[in-house]
Amino acid sequence: MIQRKSEEQLRLVFVQLIQNTLLQNPEEGLSLEEIANHLNLSDENSLEVIREILGTEVKKGAIQESSGEKYILRSLKAYIVGKVDMAASGSAYVISDETDEDTFIAPRKLRNALHGDTVKIFIYAKQNGSHKEGEVVEILERAKMEFTGIVKQSDRFAFLIPDNRKMHHDIFIPLTAMNGAKDGDKAQAKITEWPQGAKNPIGEIIQVLGKQGENNTEMNAILAEYGFPLHFPGIVEKEADRISETEALSQIGDRRDFREVLTFTIDPADAKDFDDAISYKDLGNGTLEVGVHIADVSHYVQPDSALDQEAFQRGTSVYLVDRVIPMLPEKLSNELCSLRPKEDKLCFSAVFILDTHAQVVGEWYGKTIIHSRRRFSYEEVQTILEDGQGELSDELKKLNEFAHTLKEERFAAGAINFETTEVKFRLDQNGKPIGVYVKERKDAHKLIEEFMLLANRKVAEFISKKGDKKHPFTFVYRAHDHPDADNLLKFSQFAAGFGYKINTKTHKDISRSLNKLMADVEGKKEQNVLTQLAIRSMAKAIYTTKSTSHYGLAFDYYTHFTSPIRRYPDIMSHRLLQTYLMGGKSVDLGDYEKKCEHCSQMEKKAADAERASVKYKQAEYLMDQVGQIFDGVVSGVTEWGMYVEIIENKCEGMIRLRDMDDDFYILDQANYCIIGQRKKKKFQLGDELKVKVKSVDLVKKQIDFSLVK
Repeated sequence: MIQRKSEEQLRLVFVQLIQNTLLQNPEEGLSLEEIANHLNLSDENSLEVIREILGTEVKKGAIQESSGEKYILRSLKAYIVGKVDMAASGSAYVISDETDEDTFIAPRKLRNALHGDTVKIFIYAKQNGSHKEGEVVEILERAKMEFTGIVKQSDRFAFLIPDNRKMHHDIFIPLTAMNGAKDGDKAQAKITEWPQGAKNPIGEIIQVLGKQGENNTEMNAILAEYGFPLHFPGIVEKEADRISETEALSQIGDRRDFREVLTFTIDPADAKDFDDAISYKDLGNGTLEVGVHIADVSHYVQPDSALDQEAFQRGTSVYLVDRVIPMLPEKLSNELCSLRPKEDKLCFSAVFILDTHAQVVGEWYGKTIIHSRRRFSYEEVQTILEDGQGELSDELKKLNEFAHTLKEERFAAGAINFETTEVKFRLDQNGKPIGVYVKERKDAHKLIEEFMLLANRKVAEFISKKGDKKHPFTFVYRAHDHPDADNLLKFSQFAAGFGYKINTKTHKDISRSLNKLMADVEGKKEQNVLTQLAIRSMAKAIYTTKSTSHYGLAFDYYTHFTSPIRRYPDIMSHRLLQTYLMGGKSVDLGDYEKKCEHCSQMEKKAADAERASVKYKQAEYLMDQVGQIFDGVVSGVTEWGMYVEIIENKCEGMIRLRDMDDDFYILDQANYCIIGQRKKKKFQLGDELKVKVKSVDLVKKQIDFSLVK
């Protein structure tokens, strides 16, 4: 029998009742008698208590009563599916498209779910004013089962201590599953089972990465952590080795021959693969024929081959501080598909006739064969443009003029000019950073960029005209959505504190304001902070089959066509374009949309891996400078501290709130600052201050600063 208790106790009983009975049948609901039967309570007193509780909850709107006298939870959904976002405390939030509000999950309610897992959760009836809470009822898909970390071994067993700060469980490794790993090694382990009720998962070592702290070990660990293989499978290498360039070049078929047309490449001085070339032909009266020639990777990488499957799984090449992990084996990326000078090469080309105002008055797309006359570095071209003399100076000058015109047109249409600061490290022969410098982007870089943008845009426009509005042809687009209005408003309010005005009325108003801001902050202390915040206020660009626009570039249609050596979406674009040029019908949309989602995910992982390598090198660079004092600028604020970027070398570390003992500081997220509760001292993004390097943790890639008062 249920004894009558306080209102609060009864409410807690009812929450439990929902968990165990009513919410097990979210669609059909349960009657009063069925609820009582589930609880093994059938006496009149218990039925009366349950009836009173149900009546109260119906009035509050938490429960609804159907016409058949059945009770159902009235929240959006009793169960939802979402992804786990772990917090440092061990609790988590589940993010789902099925609800506007993230759902809090306490550590004991996670049921062994890990960061990134796709889970089914049960949502509790929300209490007045409280955050929505729930618990995991089923793990639908693991985000990852392999983790890198340090091996800790005892006489009877071992553990892998994961590097990933969002992985809160050490992995138990039986000594029979060590596979050559030793105590203190950095290794990669795979979870093989997680017995019910066990605190830790059980796993096995799948590869030993090396000695902790060595450059090669740490870079390989980053790649392994983000899911990028360190080597190509033997079957992939063998398939690449079997390809004959002589045979390929002997079967040029109907390819358009550009071997007699002036063609050259412009790339970084240390580049090993050249996947794009420019051809130049003066047609008289100021009109040019400009060809954008892209390595014909899809000719060599056939659908469903081992090469193709491996390239798709990788999705992209990965650019760490000291190395490139290519999407394709070296035989392809550095040889067959690299547009090296003085060699015949197969290409897929976009050829444009440009009038005196750089307007496209003619276009052609198709398979070609080219012969690059010259390989330029960016530095060589920049010198020629600045001095006005040198090899092909007239041609380069004309192309640069057209590139400026194309850029001006983009900005006039509403494109946004985000010139972020790219920091590079000078490394010694062992990969240790011995210097830091900022990479400059000059006209030589922008010349190539504008013609690549032109090719990507025009190819997308060409395909968008295929089919009709109801049945457009399937294609791979690069989409960039409009910024979230709230995020943009917050940024404009923050920028106003520095004296910059952002007009948010129309797209063109926003772009003009942001472009003026980018120009005005150049070289100022707040440049990096405002640029990064502006970028964060924007949506993320993704790959999709939906022919939506690219907001940042102000293009109605845009794709990635120009880098198939290092991006799998470009290979898909090449294949689809060739299919349609040959008169083929539109292909299956759903299959390509899934491939787009995968490529977007791999792109993000590659960017995260690159950032991790930068953070490691920043920490390594400051290892020998503990105790040194630097001028810095506040670059971020969180509930546990503020990030500070050293102005001199762009290295970023944290001043932890627990180390700021002159007051009790809390985060004011809305105003991007932390504020002392007694003295009201405020530290805001963009503030300059002096910091001392307090400590460096290479394993965690963390730099801690202390504030110099």
